[in-house]
Order: sequence, then structure tokens, then C-alpha cells
Amino acid sequence: MGMVLSFTRVTPEELDRAMADPEWAMEHVVDDEDRPGCFLEKAWAGIQFLLDEAEVRADLYEDGESIDEEGLLAWDGALVAHAARALSAAPFEVLAHHYDPKRMIERNVYPPVWGDDDLGYLDFHHAGLVEFFVATAAAGDAAIRDFSF
Repeated sequence: MGMVLSFTRVTPEELDRAMADPEWAMEHVVDDEDRPGCFLEKAWAGIQFLLDEAEVRADLYEDGESIDEEGLLAWDGALVAHAARALSAAPFEVLAHHYDPKRMIERNVYPPVWGDDDLGYLDFHHAGLVEFFVATAAAGDAAIRDFSF
């Protein structure tokens, strides 16, 4: 499976409950495939590399408040709105200029195998990421970030 990252949309009230009861969050939120979400698969680190290189201030891995020791992070409405603005201001065409498979491999960007044909993979997942954050922010909702390996 590898290291994968995903976001699941929640209401502010559900985020509060997840913070108080991480087990509930795993059972009723993260594992609920009917909820709006964004599954980045293994593209998360490649997208983060492009965001960092373009100086986009959104950290998919580090941002958020810890919910549990298993990799769940709470993204409140303010952080979701910030990410929506930052991601929307950096279209993929701009990020793509920073794509450098050799440098990504040298910097150990996960997964450690990047090639010229992987740009489309990042573009596809970036589009879903932007769509998720814009819609979640527009609804005034929050998110739970799940990192698993």
C-alpha cells in the first residue's frame, strides 16, 4: 500500500467530536466512503514538493492539530479556508514548472521513483485536492487529514 494521505470533510461539530473521541473519528468519519473526501494516494509528497518550490503556504503533511497518534490531524474551518485560497492561487500549470524528477529523487520525495510520465498523476490528484478544499471552505466545513502506511 505505501504511505498515503487523504482528507475527509466534516462539520465543525464533527471535528470537535473527533478531537474528543479519535476512535469515533476513525470508525464514523475516516472510514466512511460516502463522505466527501480527497484521496491523494502516493501523490501527496510530490504535490507538496511542487507547492514548496512554488512557495505556496500550505503543508498537506504538517498543518493541522493532532487528533491521535495514528496520523489523524484536524483542519479547522480557518485552515481549510487558507488552504483553499492558497491552492486556488497556484494553478497546476504554475506548479508544473517546478517539476524536476531528478531533484525529487535526490531530495527523497516519496515515492522515491519519479519520471517524466508522473506529472499527469500529480495533476490529476492536485485537481481533486483543490476541488475538495474549495468546496469544503465554501460550505464552512472542516476536514480530517489521515496519513497511513
